[in-house]
Amino acid sequence: MTKRMLPLLLTVSVALLTGCPQPNAGPQHETLTVKGSDTMSDIGKGWAEAYMKAHPEVSIQVTPGGSGVGIAALIDGTTQICQASRAMKDSEKEALKAKRMVDAVETAVALDALSIYVNKDNPIKSLTIEQAGKIFRGEITNWKDVGGTAGNIILYGRDNSSGTYDYMKEHVLGKKDFSDKYQSLPGTGAVVNAVAQDKGGIGYGGIGFAADIKLLSVATDDKTPPVEPTRENVLNRSYPISRELYWYTAGQPTGAAKALIDFVLSSEGQKVVEEKGFFTVQKS
Repeated sequence: MTKRMLPLLLTVSVALLTGCPQPNAGPQHETLTVKGSDTMSDIGKGWAEAYMKAHPEVSIQVTPGGSGVGIAALIDGTTQICQASRAMKDSEKEALKAKRMVDAVETAVALDALSIYVNKDNPIKSLTIEQAGKIFRGEITNWKDVGGTAGNIILYGRDNSSGTYDYMKEHVLGKKDFSDKYQSLPGTGAVVNAVAQDKGGIGYGGIGFAADIKLLSVATDDKTPPVEPTRENVLNRSYPISRELYWYTAGQPTGAAKALIDFVLSSEGQKVVEEKGFFTVQKS
């Protein structure tokens, strides 16, 4: 080995031992996982696409499957962010704390009008909460009993892993069971398609999925006027089945997860919410 080669070898050795960055080394690549609500699937994918375009060093994997699936994944530690169209239950928060030794942190990221869908040819324009509950419990089975044209009511909706299913059961069915003739479907898009093709059909889901169907106005009771599921009525809470859509993390988000959540709550991130047919969260 010549003396001329020694300085070069020493320089390389020092760089390796001290961990000095090499020229042209790019930022470390990170992967974030977002799992849960089917209702929020399109919004989540929209956020991911917009964020990755601006931050190519980050990969975001968005997986639907239902709020319950996302919450279970958060508890198990197999997702960093859970999308949920309902609030976590106390029992779920306790399970997370017991398994991962941190609290669930809730962030409201969008607003939704839980919508009741009927076929476009159905003359019905509105229902009360009580009427809707009786329909989905199977206590009202003919459209003529709620002022419509005589004909059997055919029930469509989400499966029991869905946060929308849970929300509907709690806030419309009074925590009672759905009818045994209720047809559960794997996604909100499937509910919309079923109702669009069935003149006797009725279903429910997020407002962002509404296409080729009619959205009913909803009244709190028979003494109050029905309210349309509009942005204004959701923001002022006059629409009786308005709800927040959430992101949950195990403990306070940090690093790339916090940066993503900050983006979601920014004006740019909230534009995605509007583009997907939902409503933006109000800034305090």
